[in-house]
Amino acid sequence: MSDTDAIDASSADPATGATGPADPATGAADPAAAGDTAPLGPPPAPGMTWVAGGTFRMGSDDHYPEEAPAHRVTVGGFWIDRCAVTNDEFARFVGETGHVTLAERAPDAADYPDARPDLLVAASSVFRKPGRPVSLDDAYAWWAWVPGADWRHPRGPQSSIRRLGDHPVVHVGWDDVVAYAAWAGKEIPTEAEWERAARGGLEGAEFAWGDELTPGGRHMANVWQGNFPNHNTQADGWEYTAPAKSYPPNGFGLFQMTGNTWEWTSDWYQDHAAGAPEHACCAVDDPRGGTREASLVGDDPAAVPRKVMKGGSHLCAPSYCRRYRPAARMAQAVDTSTSHLGFRCIIRP
Repeated sequence: MSDTDAIDASSADPATGATGPADPATGAADPAAAGDTAPLGPPPAPGMTWVAGGTFRMGSDDHYPEEAPAHRVTVGGFWIDRCAVTNDEFARFVGETGHVTLAERAPDAADYPDARPDLLVAASSVFRKPGRPVSLDDAYAWWAWVPGADWRHPRGPQSSIRRLGDHPVVHVGWDDVVAYAAWAGKEIPTEAEWERAARGGLEGAEFAWGDELTPGGRHMANVWQGNFPNHNTQADGWEYTAPAKSYPPNGFGLFQMTGNTWEWTSDWYQDHAAGAPEHACCAVDDPRGGTREASLVGDDPAAVPRKVMKGGSHLCAPSYCRRYRPAARMAQAVDTSTSHLGFRCIIRP
């Protein structure tokens, strides 16, 4: 699939940039459904659209334990990037600021007292096919700590982002995404804001476009097809990341909220049960996740705090990781970058 095959079914109101719930097959939206409370005027930055505030059912009782219990939350309206931040956009940020990413810096030995010296080098986590049968319980079988892997070299030092300018940037740690957002005059969404946006106005639907993974045989997201982790049939057109607008937008006009790359949120990781209301009839107002201390893993000698990442990636497969859904969530250490994790930003009015 080439860049010219990408779908840009924008349904934004030209006056406000607002969109509403759409037909997932066409991207056609009803601006009045979600954009009637949008602030007057154009979006505050190019490539953003308005998501109206409201109450929705967050999480899921039907999938992974960390998604339960499903509960009602209320968030205010916000502007959000229609696409994840791309390599081209991140390159402009680096060019103007000189920012050096986490993956391009050697870790401080004082922060990792038990680490082997040969691992304290500039590196990042890269997915690599094992080339042999492996247990799906051992993620280390397909993740490698690769010196020289970073946002410019997403699959290792011999790779590059040439011709990948419109793909989502990867190998960005928490400090990197915060620095980019500050430069852009934006913020990183909370988990609740992110999930509100990802659902696209579809209350309770399993996917961002409905309840069927491939409606009518049509691929709606960049995920893994075939025998994970050794063989990807690429039935959806992509082996690794895909360009930002390769699939239809959701009902809010947002591209690839699920699949392609996981995305950082600003919330410290905690179990949903800790943040859910005491009574099912109640809704939590504008939840902001747990605390930094509570996000720590008790037996981690480095005591690295964790944020919530959302949306799944191109490595999610029906046979292994069904996390290409708005409710899906995982913990991500703030000192770690990977080849399947990116981000997008918001602006609150």
